[in-house]
Amino acid sequence: MSDAAAPPRTPATVRVLVFSDDAHTREQVRLALGERPHPDLPPIEYVEVATAPVVIDRLDRGGIDLAILDGEASPAGGMGVAKQLKDEIANCPPIVILTGRPDDAWLASWSRAEAAVSQPLDPIELASAVIRLLRVRLNL
Repeated sequence: MSDAAAPPRTPATVRVLVFSDDAHTREQVRLALGERPHPDLPPIEYVEVATAPVVIDRLDRGGIDLAILDGEASPAGGMGVAKQLKDEIANCPPIVILTGRPDDAWLASWSRAEAAVSQPLDPIELASAVIRLLRVRLNL
């Protein structure tokens, strides 16, 4: 069998970067998604980050399958960070922006994020966005 005919290989885990200056927000994301948001996906390995420079460094090094960025983070918000990542990182992983309110979704689209979820987090809405984006990223 040639490599072209082989089914895509699913990694043992997926790495999801969660950025917020607020530890409670990062915890809410972890609790909403859990260890495995869908049986078709590998378990999630979380990479928690509290500052924008570390987000940029981690994504620049590679190995991140999806990033969830807090649009309300301070001093650098997730939307500006997302725009910078999409402009500067080749093959940037998909990004979910956590917005302060549903009406801010248009700003998330400006940042070139693939999805936006408003706070307070709805676990079903967040999981749906993450599952959809990881399936595309992993070719499942």
